[in-house]
Amino acid sequence: MTAPTLDDVLAKDAADPLRSFRNRFIIGDGADDPVAYLDGNSLGRLPKATAERLRDVVEREWGSRLIRSWADGWLGLPERVGDLVGSAVLGAAPGQVVVADSTTVNIAKAVHAAATLRPDRRVLVADPTDFPTDRYLVESVADQRGLKVGWLADGAGALDTVLDRGLDRGLGDNAAAVLLSAVDYRTAAFADVPAITAVVHEAGAVMVWDLSHAAGSVPLLLDADEVDLAVGCTYKYLNAGPGAPAYLYAARRHHERLDNALPGWIGADDVFAMADRYVPAPGIRRMLSGSPYVLGLVAVEEGVGLVAEAGIEQVRAKGIALTELLVALADDWLASYGVEVASPRDPERRGAHVVLRHPDAHRIDHELAARGVIGDYRNPDLWRLGLSPLTTSYEEVWLAMQATREWFAGP
Repeated sequence: MTAPTLDDVLAKDAADPLRSFRNRFIIGDGADDPVAYLDGNSLGRLPKATAERLRDVVEREWGSRLIRSWADGWLGLPERVGDLVGSAVLGAAPGQVVVADSTTVNIAKAVHAAATLRPDRRVLVADPTDFPTDRYLVESVADQRGLKVGWLADGAGALDTVLDRGLDRGLGDNAAAVLLSAVDYRTAAFADVPAITAVVHEAGAVMVWDLSHAAGSVPLLLDADEVDLAVGCTYKYLNAGPGAPAYLYAARRHHERLDNALPGWIGADDVFAMADRYVPAPGIRRMLSGSPYVLGLVAVEEGVGLVAEAGIEQVRAKGIALTELLVALADDWLASYGVEVASPRDPERRGAHVVLRHPDAHRIDHELAARGVIGDYRNPDLWRLGLSPLTTSYEEVWLAMQATREWFAGP
């Protein structure tokens, strides 16, 4: 198949039903803005509305209203923004999501809570190739609770193994909880969330999903799929900014037995009682710990609001189209230089980033960045290119692959 021309991709941009959203983000036209920003799966662009909202929060809500703003609405932000995240990108009914803390803290909370739901079981199950934080935390929680870690089969086929054989090697009978990523941070492989959740439940374990590379890029139906707990960050496809607070989902059916390993005053039943003994709040609020991070929460609200307005199905459709374009160009222009597509070929089983494998991936990433093509590198030989549907244009993808082909061709 002949690779699309620049005119072809410009026509796709002109016909893009989401094209107006790009104008609602800060995208410079000077030397500092890249030719192609393909790292939205690490840090999304800044929405213009977020900059305006933060200015109002700082100057009016904090500057003028001062402590009165807690009663005006700040205290309810974790649940209010959580409900928006739930409805816009998680497929979750109200009252099951809070936004607070970091992804790391929320994973620790979720895994602890999952283990508490199965007190008679002694194994936490994880993927040995998952994101480092997930692996570190499973080991840490296991150590703290006197449990063992059961690693799934090595390699990229670990989740397929779960579907084929269930929780094998004796893990199933003693597994308390399973922590997996819905979209693989390296390859963009999109897990079969409902099928794997069902296998885990059949084994009697609690399912915890890390949705960091999934929420805002692929449709999720946590309630319908009977997921138990889930966590994820907001600074990737949800465009909430660096260090923005993460979200934690817990299915309503677990709330009465939900245990927070980091109890704090904001998660207490009566926040201002200053009671001698901790009594957890009813519902999802019990998973909160410290005071809400107001600036981060309003940034999440603005970023997620744009995804909600666009609609996750349209976002997914464009994500597939963008990744298909990148794969086609990589096959046509870069395969002869030894570049291999390391992401799934089936677009339905791929998230919104594409990974290219090459022995010189680190140098490619560094030197292409100097030419204005921003992606990122993952050990040992992966160049990862994130395509954020609300902000990435088809032209950017074409220009990135053209610059890469020119780099390989040399002077």
